[in-house]
Amino acid sequence: MAEGTEVVFVDGVRTPFGRAGEKGMYWNTRADDLIVKAMISLLERNPSLPKDRVDDVAIAATTQTGDQGLTLGRSAAILAGLPETVPGYAIDRMCAGAMTSVTTTAGAIAFGAYDVAIAGGVEHMGRHPMGTGVDPNPRFVAEKLVDADALNMGKTAERIHDRFPELTKERSDRYAMRSQHKLAAAYAAGKIQPDLVPVAIRSEQGWGLATEDEGMRPETSLEGLATLKTPFRPHGRVTAGNASPLTDGATVALLASKAAAKELGLTPKMKLVSFAYAGVAPEIMGIGPIPSTEKALKKAGLTIDDIGLFEFNEAFAVQVLSLMDHFGIDDEDPRVNRWGGAIAIGHPLAASGVRLMLQLAAQFAEHPEVRYGMTALCIGLGQGGSVIWENPNWNGKKWDSGELGKEAKQLAKSRKASK
Repeated sequence: MAEGTEVVFVDGVRTPFGRAGEKGMYWNTRADDLIVKAMISLLERNPSLPKDRVDDVAIAATTQTGDQGLTLGRSAAILAGLPETVPGYAIDRMCAGAMTSVTTTAGAIAFGAYDVAIAGGVEHMGRHPMGTGVDPNPRFVAEKLVDADALNMGKTAERIHDRFPELTKERSDRYAMRSQHKLAAAYAAGKIQPDLVPVAIRSEQGWGLATEDEGMRPETSLEGLATLKTPFRPHGRVTAGNASPLTDGATVALLASKAAAKELGLTPKMKLVSFAYAGVAPEIMGIGPIPSTEKALKKAGLTIDDIGLFEFNEAFAVQVLSLMDHFGIDDEDPRVNRWGGAIAIGHPLAASGVRLMLQLAAQFAEHPEVRYGMTALCIGLGQGGSVIWENPNWNGKKWDSGELGKEAKQLAKSRKASK
């Protein structure tokens, strides 16, 4: 690829993620206000970017109705103060909405149609629960195109346990507990806060400010997880503790060609190497990132051993474990989700793809010995998405997972010291 068409991830921000529902902190906050707040903050963080240089705005939402409708990318661009000459559009690929916003606009940059784009996603699962207003075609079940379980994400996770008996509930619970503990350690060390945008919130008690993720449970223990109900199946293995919670939140990223970034004085945090999407049987959608990762690696001419940092979306612990097992990655590999994942942070469907990118970009800055990283997630109705990124700070050395392991232990000590 010619230098002028190389695509870089310049910057990104997100709102704190909140619990969905009446008790969640965003219950009285509009979905479009969440994405607009994030967009305004992103533009403020990059003052050297003239607003009229943004070529397009792509914003994803899974349930595109009400305050998540009305061609969200265009309406959010207007509300965020971009010139009326800046167009925008909406995207839906369920859990990979924001990821698809990024890869779609990146493709336009690589082609030469755009120089600069804003891409992200929002999901207010309190106002718009997944599937609201949807009318699945009866042919899906009548003609046995998909199993009825395919429309229930929890049941698809149970099916992964069925298919891979070695993925036990105990392994899922242990993975989930570590996700909670890693996020708590990352917060204690100040790793998460730099990319969070404070959001004004209103409740019966009055006005307040959302400054951190609401769903964190740092006290999580294996003993506590073992007692939780299995709502998707009697005597099942998927619980509220080893799955991501229903979540509200927004994410947004700034992308550019390498040449445009240089011209505008923007410092790239990552360079796009390759991406891929793949389909699998909808009733076992969680294995989707396996073929998409294989495709992305093949397109990049890399192997899984070349990847020094992974950010996997934790829709369910068993789903991430199936991906790791396939590629021979240990449950406690220090390259994976170093600062915790969606089980602890939350998973506002269409917003999560960029959240993964934010955490990877921040870790790239800390680890110049790591050249390549990956963001990947499973997608409802049987898909997976994977993106491979290159670290612009790479110092030419070989990465050492042992060093990453030492840092992980230091983070754990920070968490204990902060209690």
